[in-house]
Amino acid sequence: MAKKSPGPRRPPSPTRPKTASTRPAASKATRGARDLGVQSAPKTRARTATSPDPRPPTRRRAPDAAEIYTRLAACHPDAHCELDYETPLQLLVATILSAQCTDKRVNMVTPELFRRFPTAHALAAAPLAEVEELVKSTGFFRNKAKNVVAMANALVERHGGEVPADMAALVQLPGVGRKTANVILGNAFGVNEGVVVDTHVGRLALRLGLTAETDPVKVEQALQPLFPREQWAMLAHLLIFHGRRVCDAKKPKCGECTLRELCPSAR
Repeated sequence: MAKKSPGPRRPPSPTRPKTASTRPAASKATRGARDLGVQSAPKTRARTATSPDPRPPTRRRAPDAAEIYTRLAACHPDAHCELDYETPLQLLVATILSAQCTDKRVNMVTPELFRRFPTAHALAAAPLAEVEELVKSTGFFRNKAKNVVAMANALVERHGGEVPADMAALVQLPGVGRKTANVILGNAFGVNEGVVVDTHVGRLALRLGLTAETDPVKVEQALQPLFPREQWAMLAHLLIFHGRRVCDAKKPKCGECTLRELCPSAR
């Protein structure tokens, strides 16, 4: 039987010329990760100029600060220093004892302390062990008693037993920092030298967007230009009252807060 002759051969199809790849070659580290089955981290999309900034403003405009003060004053008309005292010396002693302690506890301790040692001269001569026993319930009592007696000695030696109404002189006393000095000047002498920044003031200033700082000195520096000087002492009382009654550290009562419309944290 005759073999069937093959048909005419088709001409080979033209080969596509090889072009250089525009995709950049993977790095050695990338190829190694791919071989191990590790996926590369997804690329983060850069925030455009029109994207909202999620961070609260570092400082509020003056009109907002004025409105904050007005609303706080209306909400807490009874705001005041809650340490019991009759003289600048008593307030100074009570403020030293209030570190890491509640005002209520300090007010339970100071009446007997002031009865036994009513003046700076008497307190300077007080037996340290007796002072320690009287202030024991305030915590850190040994260090506090030591500072109280040393402070009284400094008053006797440098100021004739009287508390000076001067920031530079106050901060030179044992156990007295700028915060304590601001308490004395603002409440005992009516001098607005600065803003008292305790835990409540610092927390609320941050939540309200009045500052992005957490250091007490820097918080005070941020608050001062936002409020008139004559409001500085009362500003601290208002923020402290609001922090204790409404803006709790763990469970703030935003629903009943007079500042909820102005507070970036509430939104």
